[in-house]
Amino acid sequence: MRYDLVIFDNDGVLVDSEPISNRLLADYLTELGFPTTVEDSYRDFMGAAAHTVHDVIAERYHGARLPDGFDEDFHARVFAAFQEQLTPVPGAAELLKRVRETGVRYCVASSAHHAWIRTALTRTGLSGFFTEEQLFSAQDVGRGKPAPDLFLHAAATMGVAPDRCVVLEDSPLGVAAARAAGMDVYGHTALTPAERLADATGLYRDTAEAAELLGL
Repeated sequence: MRYDLVIFDNDGVLVDSEPISNRLLADYLTELGFPTTVEDSYRDFMGAAAHTVHDVIAERYHGARLPDGFDEDFHARVFAAFQEQLTPVPGAAELLKRVRETGVRYCVASSAHHAWIRTALTRTGLSGFFTEEQLFSAQDVGRGKPAPDLFLHAAATMGVAPDRCVVLEDSPLGVAAARAAGMDVYGHTALTPAERLADATGLYRDTAEAAELLGL
């Protein structure tokens, strides 16, 4: 393998959470008087940090604010759904095992909060592949994707130069962030059309193709 660090996005790359979280987000925003479809949620919020939801609502609705506790309430709804519905992305455990067996360093860098990341990995049985030191959140840096800060922070903490890193992503925001960080990035096209990930170094449809791109 030609990389020294593999950085995994979490939602949509390791855990199949995007359909759950985007459906619940669309429902919650609509309930609050901000009509949103699931397609809107995918387009506007997939891969984005939590503050993006607040920013978009304020911009579109003339400074409107979401209620206090919105993030906590939304997370509670998502976590409850995770307990019954969340599954790993098919082949995710096998891919993580193969990366670990090579001895190459790896980590997660996600726009989601730390509690979200830990809950998702635990529910899907993937938490055993990671220590706390391998989990990075946009909470750690303040600015989420498409800013490069999160990926640069993960690489620096893991002690690897950006040009020796590769990112696995499923959102245009994540691809843009990896590119801005000076990293190669492979785009997962299971939920996102390939043309929206056209700036990626390469594309993959499943974890078997991801393993090939990573040289496993």
